[in-house]
Amino acid sequence: MSSDSHLNGAYYGPSIPPPSKKSRSYNRHGRGGGSCNPFSWCCSCLCGCIFNLIFQILITILVLLGIAVLVFWLIFRPNAPKFHVNDATLTQFTLSSDNNTLYYNLAVNMTFRNPNKRIGIYYDKIEANAEYYDKRFASRNLDGFYLGHKRENNVNTEFVGEQVVVLGNGDRSKYDRERNDGVYNIDLKLRLRLRLKVGWAKPKFKPKFECELKIPVTSGGVVSSTGFQRTKCDFDW
Repeated sequence: MSSDSHLNGAYYGPSIPPPSKKSRSYNRHGRGGGSCNPFSWCCSCLCGCIFNLIFQILITILVLLGIAVLVFWLIFRPNAPKFHVNDATLTQFTLSSDNNTLYYNLAVNMTFRNPNKRIGIYYDKIEANAEYYDKRFASRNLDGFYLGHKRENNVNTEFVGEQVVVLGNGDRSKYDRERNDGVYNIDLKLRLRLRLKVGWAKPKFKPKFECELKIPVTSGGVVSSTGFQRTKCDFDW
């Protein structure tokens, strides 16, 4: 029998030292050290819930607003106000070559129309401006009024006076051609302050009308062969 049989599998080498505190801590908490902080976990979970709730609320608000707008449109079917210049009479439109003074006499007949069946319109302020190639030469404030459902209102106004208007070389050449033709390109722009009567609500807006007019001049009571054409104006919110 060999001498190894007397050892009976026992180990007679140097004693094995006990594990250190650092090693026990490593084994206890798993790899990477660091303990799990319940407070940090709860905070991150709470923040996630709050952001998710806010997102859902915003989506709900947008959906409700969309439904409200759709219902409003289906009930009231809103249409933009209409505005036409029915007639325009120009008896003087003379630009002095000496001091750039424009002498003018312009009369305009206009129609405001409300095309809506369930919406009324309060015209609280109407500022009418006459311009020649982006140069304003006259301005008038018109009386306000209320326009009911499917109603219209005719308004007359006049622009009479003189104003210094400095035109560039190109625009001055256009004026000379129009003077020879007897028809002038004059823009009428209306700045508005109005309220819409929608049930109990009265929302306010500041839109404008813009009209590009071709107005023949009347000289000595004789109108140019090219008569004025009724003009539909553009509406801009």
